[in-house]
Amino acid sequence: MLLNNFLEQSTEKFPDKTALVFQKERLTYQEINSSANRLANGLKDSGVERGERVAIFLENSVESVISIFGILKADAVFVVINSTTKKDKLTYILNNCRVKVLISSFDKSELLKEVLPDVSWIKFVLLTGEKKSENTFTDKKICQFKELLNSYPDKKHINRNIDIDLASIIYTSGTTGNPKGVMLTHLNMVSAANSITEYLENTSDDIIFDVLPLSFDYGLYQVLMGFKIGGRIILEKSFSYPYVIIDLMLKEKVTGLPGVPTIFAILLQLEDLKKQNFDSLRYITNTAAALPVTFIKKIKETFPKAKLYSMYGLTECKRVSYLPPEELNRRPASVGKGMPNEEVYIVSENDKRLGPGEVGELVVRGSNVMLGYWELPEETAKVLKPGLYPRERVLYTGDLFKMDEEGFLYFVGRKDDIIKCRGEKVSPKEIENILYNLEGVLEVAVVGVPDEILGEAIKAFVVLKEGFNLSEKDILRHCYLNLEDFMVPKYVELVESLPKTESGKITKVGLK
Repeated sequence: MLLNNFLEQSTEKFPDKTALVFQKERLTYQEINSSANRLANGLKDSGVERGERVAIFLENSVESVISIFGILKADAVFVVINSTTKKDKLTYILNNCRVKVLISSFDKSELLKEVLPDVSWIKFVLLTGEKKSENTFTDKKICQFKELLNSYPDKKHINRNIDIDLASIIYTSGTTGNPKGVMLTHLNMVSAANSITEYLENTSDDIIFDVLPLSFDYGLYQVLMGFKIGGRIILEKSFSYPYVIIDLMLKEKVTGLPGVPTIFAILLQLEDLKKQNFDSLRYITNTAAALPVTFIKKIKETFPKAKLYSMYGLTECKRVSYLPPEELNRRPASVGKGMPNEEVYIVSENDKRLGPGEVGELVVRGSNVMLGYWELPEETAKVLKPGLYPRERVLYTGDLFKMDEEGFLYFVGRKDDIIKCRGEKVSPKEIENILYNLEGVLEVAVVGVPDEILGEAIKAFVVLKEGFNLSEKDILRHCYLNLEDFMVPKYVELVESLPKTESGKITKVGLK
């Protein structure tokens, strides 16, 4: 099965059913499938070949959903890029995977004017929204998204791809500072969606609320899984207006609410939330960081009929484990056991299988495990290693875990210095490089510090050059201008010096 078959099969079963709600738009499965077919035909006519990459640089929107499936229908590979990504990183990603077509918005024209001249691979740009002025993009063919859809028939393109072909590349932070492209095949993504919808017991009656960015695999999979089961997705750009979100949840009779601790922290502060009738809400899921025990109690009191699933995962395999709701009271700190059609175990540094109570690296085997990192064989070899059986490779997560006597998993920490903030992997090196570009900064060390809501919060220790008088606000302003939102430090501390080794290298040991 291919990933785009999720949409196609649900269209056959429920052609006139509302599949997607976004702001004032309500689209049926037939309408989305028809638009995706038109886009696929337009991409093919524009020269997109099998396996070539098409990037989506948009906020959550109807167009972003249509684009995902249109790209898949064209036998191409979709690359969803966070809409807050700044110039240098955007240029790097587009060049790194040699993007052929970019789908973005007229609202991003100023940024694209700076980026596109440095990306020779892109031959065609599709822009959503209304054209505001004459474009000055040299040597790039530009078309309005709606115009392209209106120019092509909705005849289905016959796929040449098979399930071991690439479906998506998702970029995640790397230890070198440059993001790494996680290569996911149709088999990887279909397998993950099958397993998750199995333990969540999803059906076509489910109405799933999605405020998470589609560039975040947690947000992306809500759409994929919703279309797989023939359910309905209520899509929003963000959780910026919580009371509006609550009203919409009640109006649409939402049955599934995926969230992260930051969202639940905001929700649980709303006045009179317990007075609302959330009887339709069947389940709540959480990942990114473990929910504080106090949150678990409040969520259960506020949404008494909803099952609460605590989960753990990483982009390289989507999901690893989930804690059955009935176990939540007994083991609130656990992230559960491996999900269906997957095996997990813990090993020592010399690859010895460890037993209950012993701390080691978590290993994952299953068809949901990525193909590797895009054109990074050495980085791939560090995490995909020979497994239990000949010719298989398993994923070494880089996360330290222990398990109890019954096999339930407990997160202990990271092996490397990658920070896990809001469920996203954040490279301290990438933030440090940006800070070193700020005039007046002499030395920098970025670390993760424990945070009840974020999992880890980002903290930057900064030493200034003599004669400069930058404030914490000046430094944060520079970060906001040059980093994606989730990478901006929560804390900045100005210090006289940083600890160093005998060789003069900055050491982060003891910084907190």
